Amino acid sequence: MSRSTTSEHSAAAVVAPEDAVGASTRYVARRHAEPQEPAQATGAVDDDAGGRHPSLKARALRLLARRDYTRAELAQRLASHAPDAAALQAVLNECVARGWLDEQRAVDSLLRRRAERWGAQRVQAELRARGVDAETLRAVRQRLDASELERALALWQQRFGRSPTDARERARQLRFLVARGFAADVARRVVPPASAGAPGDDGDA
Repeated sequence: MSRSTTSEHSAAAVVAPEDAVGASTRYVARRHAEPQEPAQATGAVDDDAGGRHPSLKARALRLLARRDYTRAELAQRLASHAPDAAALQAVLNECVARGWLDEQRAVDSLLRRRAERWGAQRVQAELRARGVDAETLRAVRQRLDASELERALALWQQRFGRSPTDARERARQLRFLVARGFAADVARRVVPPASAGAPGDDGDA
């Protein structure tokens, strides 16, 4: 390739860089299988920032490209960068309208990541911390309760897989399940009694 051709290609790369917000917009749309390509986003930088800082919308898209957020959680992450509350709500509303921000999808995503290792109490605590409303929390609790014993047993088998040898070991196994958000009565149903005749075994924690 000649020097002139190389220079032309280099110049083109400098003159026509990919718009940062446009790229994030397309990535989020692909990630959530959006059939409609979003319209051209606002500028990649705040006008008042001298071209140095991403816009509020760009920040939202970058976060949503990594994982799903609840509305309250995303608002908290963006609040310190918003010029005012109205601007923040406008960005959040647009993200919801375009399908990039979806409360139920964020809840389902967390359940897929946590339900195998956590009990209902701990999952609910994290969802509550992320701003999920009470009605959704109740629905999630019903879903988790239906499989709570099965999930606790699977976790116990993966972690221990054998009956405790004495009362102290049983207590340790019970604490393991309770610490992960399983109810104490569920844990007691999962963890077998200590081996017969073991010193100090009282059949309970």
